[in-house]
Amino acid sequence: MKFTCAQSDLTKALSVVSRAVTARTTIPILKGILLNAEEEDSLSLTASDLDISIETRIKAQVFEKGAIVLPSKLFGDLVRKLPQGDVSFSEKENGGVDIKCLKTEFKIVGISADEFPKIQRGNDGERIFLKKSMLKEMIRKTCFAASTDETRGIITGVLLELKKGKIGMVALDGFRMAVVREETQNEEERKIIIPAGIMNEVGRIISDAEDEKKEEKEGEDKKDIFEILIDDKKALFDLKNTVVISRLLEGSFIKYEDILPKESKTSLTVNREELKEAVERASVLIREGKNNFIKIEISSGKMILTSRNEEGSFRDEVMTDQTGDDLEIGFNARFIMDILKVVSDEEIKMEFNTAVTPCLIKSAKENDYEYLVLPVRIAVG
Repeated sequence: MKFTCAQSDLTKALSVVSRAVTARTTIPILKGILLNAEEEDSLSLTASDLDISIETRIKAQVFEKGAIVLPSKLFGDLVRKLPQGDVSFSEKENGGVDIKCLKTEFKIVGISADEFPKIQRGNDGERIFLKKSMLKEMIRKTCFAASTDETRGIITGVLLELKKGKIGMVALDGFRMAVVREETQNEEERKIIIPAGIMNEVGRIISDAEDEKKEEKEGEDKKDIFEILIDDKKALFDLKNTVVISRLLEGSFIKYEDILPKESKTSLTVNREELKEAVERASVLIREGKNNFIKIEISSGKMILTSRNEEGSFRDEVMTDQTGDDLEIGFNARFIMDILKVVSDEEIKMEFNTAVTPCLIKSAKENDYEYLVLPVRIAVG
């Protein structure tokens, strides 16, 4: 194998595929990145932990075709520290690789590509076409609410629900739930569950690509469309030069629509930024795992927020448009802050029933995004 490529292109590609490398694996080959120079004008880089596989392609001048696996951390650190310029790779008979860039030269011991797991793309399955910008926003608004406890099984994943003309995404962790819905041209009806961590990686890859092309305007809408290929075991996200393949989680997702409250006794419309700033101030006195809640008193068109610890106390007021009963309720401050960070609406609507039942937070204008959060028990009065 012998090829040349740009150091900047290689650095960007490594930052993408390295997201699929895990230090927790006991399989040595999975700690590496597969370099495959099988075409005359391009180089593919692939990494996998068997749950997620990422392949990306960059321009390269290939003189001798071939493939090899190089250790991810060492190779990544080396490439990032190379000077900007063309990087030359040359595989030696002993399995080593010479890497040269201007006056800099490294030698790395590689592993045979034959040992790297085959990435099964497949052509069968349902094809869905979405806007990258739409999917990125749906991921941003839901994945943070999925459980990060690997023992929780199905709720470490995100439900992707397809209906005719609609797509929905749902995540929950037992304490809060985020639901987002969008219109699409999809004709299929299907439910799949994808690990939330993998969906977050897809969102980051889309964001990185947008940052690189933010100055390109011509044909922007067309470039925004991408394809998802779904079969019984995996979902493949075809993001032009990068492909992400994720295993699907097996099992039935919670019937989330049955959890969403159908009515409320107290309803508030509040300025999102004003509430966010008040919660941020209240959080100064909050310690994770201890006194990590804020108390909210709803009365006479006001929300009175309080928090305290052994070092001090906090009180603030936010004006609201209130209908219904007065109420005192407590929440984990982080759970409220998470939703206020991802919603872009100027105003949000908050609906309550009692001090021990969930609060529903949504846009004051649309019903395309809903966030349900459980309260914490507090001393009332």
